Amino acid sequence: MQADIFCRVVDNYGDIGVCWRLARQLAQDCRWDIRLWVDDLASFARIQPGIDAHAARQELAGVDIVHWSDNPAPALAARDVVIEAFACDPPAAFVDSMRRTHPVWINLEYLSAESWVESCHGLPSQRPDGLVKHFFFPGFTTATGGLLREQNLSAERDALQQSTALQDSFLRSAGVPDDVLAQRRGGARTVSLFCYPSAPAASLATALAADQRPTVLLVPQGVAPALESACQSPGAPRIVRLPFMAQPDFDRVLWCADLNFVRGEDSFVRAAWAARPLVWQIYPQEENVHLEKLDAWLARYPAPESAQALIRAWNQPESGGAAAAVTAALSPAEWTAWAAAARDWDASQSALPGLAENLAAFCAELAKKR
Repeated sequence: MQADIFCRVVDNYGDIGVCWRLARQLAQDCRWDIRLWVDDLASFARIQPGIDAHAARQELAGVDIVHWSDNPAPALAARDVVIEAFACDPPAAFVDSMRRTHPVWINLEYLSAESWVESCHGLPSQRPDGLVKHFFFPGFTTATGGLLREQNLSAERDALQQSTALQDSFLRSAGVPDDVLAQRRGGARTVSLFCYPSAPAASLATALAADQRPTVLLVPQGVAPALESACQSPGAPRIVRLPFMAQPDFDRVLWCADLNFVRGEDSFVRAAWAARPLVWQIYPQEENVHLEKLDAWLARYPAPESAQALIRAWNQPESGGAAAAVTAALSPAEWTAWAAAARDWDASQSALPGLAENLAAFCAELAKKR
């Protein structure tokens, strides 16, 4: 298949994060010819070394990357498949070329655990101009499109998690000092923190400082900028700031951590594949619609109630309950149950077909009917 993926970077890095993973996997695992159209190359460059933020066109990892403009070159016309990520609408000139070739047209939706997604997944939408757009929903069941997951991911993760030497080598390359690595070897808990500004990060620091087990806190540059001032008390977590890094390295950070605080869609899915306890800060929406989506996922996530209470408190900082919730979830019996639930969640989800695999099969079936 020859496919075009369109991505608008609306906020932060989740949009391009999902699209770049999908593009690479369709190119490498499915052997598709992929063009990835991105409107904000500067944001793209922050999560992928080697991207030229000023190039009109470039190739990386077997993907043809096009700087999205409203007037693409006539040669860049529609081919077999068009994937618009999150209803971003391809440019009008490109849609004109689609009317001539009638490609398979996919609207890749946001991830949701809500039950209605199953009934909408794969549905067509007939346009007045004769084009048909199909809705493709990522999800957590066989009635949805699944989750992005590369081949051999579990084997690579297990190899790293089973080797202290490999973890030390990777973390050292990421800028973690040797004395911090020694703390980890001595039993310190490793927590990674990637959150939105509204997260109660200071409450997390307070709870970790009061815990008997010392903590190493891995935080990307620019995230929770006031965290250092909240970590001045005795026993406070040791903060290590990490640079923005390529997606495979971000995955390895999650694999090295005992507990991962993540945000949005892309890092949430990657934390699930770490098979470690995770706290998800869902993207905030007006009228707290996001909390309904959070509850839909929690109804599927098999973690103990203490962990679920922490996740809810993390997404409702105004409640003031985050610190107590952290303490409760990290108590020995609750932590053991949560760690087991994380492994079970990884096993159940990894037994399902992945999103790229499902999408490729779905497009192939639609192409037969053209």
